[in-house]
Amino acid sequence: MRIAIVDESAARASIMEEGLSTLEDCELIVITERRGMLARMAAIDPDIVLMNLGNPSRDMLEEYFAVSRALARPIAMFVDEADDESIVASVEAGVSSYVVDGLSAGRIRPILDLAITRFNAFARLQNDLAEARGKLAERELVDKAKRILMESKGLPEPKAYAELRKAAMDQGKRIVNIAEAVVTAHQLMGGA
Repeated sequence: MRIAIVDESAARASIMEEGLSTLEDCELIVITERRGMLARMAAIDPDIVLMNLGNPSRDMLEEYFAVSRALARPIAMFVDEADDESIVASVEAGVSSYVVDGLSAGRIRPILDLAITRFNAFARLQNDLAEARGKLAERELVDKAKRILMESKGLPEPKAYAELRKAAMDQGKRIVNIAEAVVTAHQLMGGA
């Protein structure tokens, strides 16, 4: 596992390193320079990112939120103080764990584990949502193809669906592929 530790203070970064010292098969990369952060993260390609920002300014937070949005990785962010707006912005930017005034070696490992768990849970939810949207889009396409067959051939809905299903079985394709072909052909023939 490759963990990037981002902190402009090498002393504070060493606290995180100490908290992760018991992890086996783990490569720790400490980044203390903000300049070119996104490119460096892309080059490092960490599995997890721990950021200690101390008392960040609004601009500094926005920079790190941009990094967070670009990375599809678990991110734990440590700050000394926070307001509701910063917390909401961090969650929207994809930060998995936002820890206020909690940097100590003993807390690093549990926070890391929490960030990974929350990231994985959120990723599953996003995948489920994408799958549901895909199925809905497929259903809408099949319904559109059925309407085309019903209008053009004067078929009732069950017969239109049966024709789509039979064509799919005869051609060894999914019904959505046949529906897409029907809709495309209809559009090419001047249909709406």
